[in-house]
Amino acid sequence: QVQLVESGGGLVQAGGSLRLSCAASGRTFSTVAMGWFRQAPGKERGFVARIRWNGGMTYYADSVKDRFTISRDNANNTVYLEMNSLKPEDTAVYYCATTSVWGSLRPEMYDYWGQGTQVTVSS
Repeated sequence: QVQLVESGGGLVQAGGSLRLSCAASGRTFSTVAMGWFRQAPGKERGFVARIRWNGGMTYYADSVKDRFTISRDNANNTVYLEMNSLKPEDTAVYYCATTSVWGSLRPEMYDYWGQGTQVTVSS
């Protein structure tokens, strides 16, 4: 199994920046991609960004494109989400997850999840 631990969330004013980290441990050899999702109160958990473990191919939700950057450090089994120009609508619990399938944006296609880290953006 895989264990994931998110960190880096917090309270920030609109227009500010945060960098989230997700450290993976355990049996990660079958992971081909890692993704970030977020869930705001009363909403479905939605896709934010993903990165292929080998090669680094990335994909972003339209709502965060050009503002967020996903990256990874393979040697340390860590994925990052750099969030810039934050907006109040970015407020949510952010989760990282692993998948053995590259193509899906659906949460149910991801295998292991962290506990989440809260991001709150004030007006």
